[in-house]
Amino acid sequence: MGRLLSIDFGRRRCGIAVTDPMRIVANGLTTVPTGELISFIKSYIKTETVDAIIVGLPTTMRGEPSDSMRYLTPVINRLKKEVTPLPVEFYDERFTSTLAHRAMLDGGLKKMARRNREIVDETAATLILNDYLQSRSYADSGISKL
Repeated sequence: MGRLLSIDFGRRRCGIAVTDPMRIVANGLTTVPTGELISFIKSYIKTETVDAIIVGLPTTMRGEPSDSMRYLTPVINRLKKEVTPLPVEFYDERFTSTLAHRAMLDGGLKKMARRNREIVDETAATLILNDYLQSRSYADSGISKL
């Protein structure tokens, strides 16, 4: 079984998180400039077994695609071509930045560290992937999510 990799896409930089090989938990990996995203992922999947890439889907409160989709779509379409046959899936990322800030507060991070957008982006990617894992475990178990 290979790892899952998630991307919290941003116009300037992208947070990256990965699961352990058993897909039990996700951990932040790094933050990369958006222009280097595809080369970073291609390099990573050469050294690690990755079964799928999960991309945070930016949506509005109504569930409609947000304005940032116009920046994300060309990059992700290119990524899909570059990593074929590896599946690239979208997963709802609503509130992940807010939840990342909350997790940083709860974790006792100092104010200056919480201002570091790279930490926020990496934490958001981790939250996306952990939520994705949790949703899949509910689906596999037949238990409905509350």
